[in-house]
Amino acid sequence: MELKNRKITAREIWIKTYKKLGSVSKASRKCGMPRSTLYRWIKRYEKEGLPGLIDKSQKPKHLAKQKVDESLKSLILKIRQDYKFGPQRISTHLLREHQIQLSVTTVWRVLKTSQIKPLKKYRGKQEIKRYSRPIPGERVQIDVTKIRPKCYQFTAIDDCTRLRVLRLYENKRAESAVHFLFEMLDAFQFPIQRIQTDWGTEFFNDHFQIELMDHFIKFRPIKPRTPHLNGKIERSQKTDKAEFYSLLNLRDQSLPLKKLVSEWEYFYNHKRRHSALNGKTPYEKYLEVENRIPMQLDVTQNYWDSKPEILVPRCSKYYFWLKEKEKEMSQMS
Repeated sequence: MELKNRKITAREIWIKTYKKLGSVSKASRKCGMPRSTLYRWIKRYEKEGLPGLIDKSQKPKHLAKQKVDESLKSLILKIRQDYKFGPQRISTHLLREHQIQLSVTTVWRVLKTSQIKPLKKYRGKQEIKRYSRPIPGERVQIDVTKIRPKCYQFTAIDDCTRLRVLRLYENKRAESAVHFLFEMLDAFQFPIQRIQTDWGTEFFNDHFQIELMDHFIKFRPIKPRTPHLNGKIERSQKTDKAEFYSLLNLRDQSLPLKKLVSEWEYFYNHKRRHSALNGKTPYEKYLEVENRIPMQLDVTQNYWDSKPEILVPRCSKYYFWLKEKEKEMSQMS
């Protein structure tokens, strides 16, 4: 409507300019338009007045033969009423049952012109399926997130109790990952059986995996491009940024960030209630399942039974070299 009013106003200005100058050529040059266009609007104004400046309908006087007649239209509406089909299924039904070929767009246009409301899709309530390991230390997820320049937070969360360990480092190299492993082993009060990480180079290296083997811990990386498999730690890091780091001025270099992170870690483990634990804190969950923790000797025995080996990223040249070597050895044998 606003565009229509602007067009009428512009045409009134053209007519006034023509009347003021008294020349079509001068008025067309001043208004920046062809003389033929100005002639047309002057003629319509002199014949009809201001109503002549309104755009007329561009609908053709004689329409071609319509594909959808009244009988076909009533058939489409009947199918919709009887079967509650959408445009796609109505088009298929017409073709298979009545041998009438109509596009989905044509069927949709018939429904729209008949003011038929769209079908509502009712979806049943989906229950949340939570998963967690029953034993503390059976699986521990580790990840790294950047806090600010030259400041990375290494995070470890126990899959069973949601107990966490947080440490800050200037980089995310293998040395930092190994140091964080030692910190995590000292912090958790139970033997760790598996470490689950993504494919970051800080974890996917010989140095880190050898340390895991020395402590009888299995290395279980998730598949590439599947961060949802590390969902617990990804969600906990989102909580860190929303509830902790958002309250700090991270640009302040004098901020005792490591001390504050240590306090936040204690609050998360001992004070903050967790909805996935039915309102319990991670430490309360730990006390509840403490009697399930296995002995270190049993963990060590299970570790050697699994025949551990150093994992190599499948995208590395070393991986392809090992595959070629295995192929040559098999051919020789």
